[in-house]
Amino acid sequence: MHILVLSSDYALYTDELLNVNPSLQLTADDKALNVVDAARECPIWFGDPHLVVELLRLGIKPRWIQSTWAGVSPLMAEDLPNDYILTRAVGVFGQLMAEYLLTYILAHERQLMERIDHQKQRKWCNLQPGTLKGRQILIVGAGEIGCCVAQMLLPFGIDLIGIVNTTRSINPFRLCGTLDDLPGFLENADYVINLLPDTSQTQNIWNATLFDRMKPTAIFINAGRGNAVVDADLIATLEQKRLAGAIIDVCREEPLLVDHPFWHTKGLILTNHSAAPSLARPIAELFCNNLNRFCNHLSMLGKVDFNRCY
Repeated sequence: MHILVLSSDYALYTDELLNVNPSLQLTADDKALNVVDAARECPIWFGDPHLVVELLRLGIKPRWIQSTWAGVSPLMAEDLPNDYILTRAVGVFGQLMAEYLLTYILAHERQLMERIDHQKQRKWCNLQPGTLKGRQILIVGAGEIGCCVAQMLLPFGIDLIGIVNTTRSINPFRLCGTLDDLPGFLENADYVINLLPDTSQTQNIWNATLFDRMKPTAIFINAGRGNAVVDADLIATLEQKRLAGAIIDVCREEPLLVDHPFWHTKGLILTNHSAAPSLARPIAELFCNNLNRFCNHLSMLGKVDFNRCY
């Protein structure tokens, strides 16, 4: 079966796809206009959403698209078709996200930045480090990635709280609620981690009203979507010291403009969309698994509900 690979990393993906399944017939590129004819012939596309969308806007449509990203917001635009199968990358980002979050949470507890500053000044640092034991972490968006993160945080003795789309019990969270419960849940959280997908309900959700509900000692981490945060409200909250700090991995516009105030906001650390990169091998393995499911009319992993946008 002929498969179109359209990705900024098409050479890497092509190598890994053929390593997993040498029988695949692939046409690959990083520019949509170079593969228009192949796109018309290929019933299956594998690619980056921001590139694949260019082909869809030309009126070309496959039977199935496998996204290389966990998020698929470029493909949710109202002017695009939704009568094809779309699967997003699942089961590949959980550990990466957990490692990222642990890096910055532990750096905060152990006052890593302060100790580096003391070292530069040749000053002995007598700050008393904290511990994760007993800390409350609120994961806003306790889906597949959020649950994997929670499982990896559990051994540290953390009180885990989750926000999900419908109220239900989920291991290993002590308590789960919906977005309606979010304002109340924020009041006791030591760390608030945003992992929400990009939907109309989640855009601009992190505003002054929610930041005001958080403890002044809390840390806010956004590793979900950049448009979930009202930038000016977060900056004002940090400048007024109503939050202890913020870790921002995703921004409304990337790369971040050189004159954006995030660059010099005290207490804010930018991590340049590095939390959970798309690693070629596991995504190639996911695709080949889904290809088998597609060919055998089985339930596919990461199938997107166009009505929910994820």
